[in-house]
Amino acid sequence: MRQIVLDTETTGLSTAQGHRIIEIGCIEMVNRRLTGREFHRFLNPERDIEEGAVAVHGITREQLESEPFFHEVVEEFLEFIAGGELVIHNAEFDVGFIEHELRLMEHPKPQITDHCTVLDTLRVA
Repeated sequence: MRQIVLDTETTGLSTAQGHRIIEIGCIEMVNRRLTGREFHRFLNPERDIEEGAVAVHGITREQLESEPFFHEVVEEFLEFIAGGELVIHNAEFDVGFIEHELRLMEHPKPQITDHCTVLDTLRVA
């Protein structure tokens, strides 16, 4: 069984307010053992980051100015998660932001379940 533990950081709490992903981090496990494979990227959100969000993750817009945009790393990201099971705490939040980014770039497969399955550890807890 291949699982990918995933977390994101964002500019704020709501995609409806135009907030964006600024960091994606993933580690791969096979049969519940770490493989050493990972995917990690900081992303330029093309917008300001709310002060409350900076207080949580400590990432500022200035730190992200030279980072790639989501559309520049999306295929590498989708290839990394393809066919696996994403393990995410509060998956609704992270998946919502990932799907928002996919819709913004008009990706032909904007649903995360087009690429993998999702296990929400918040629901398990």
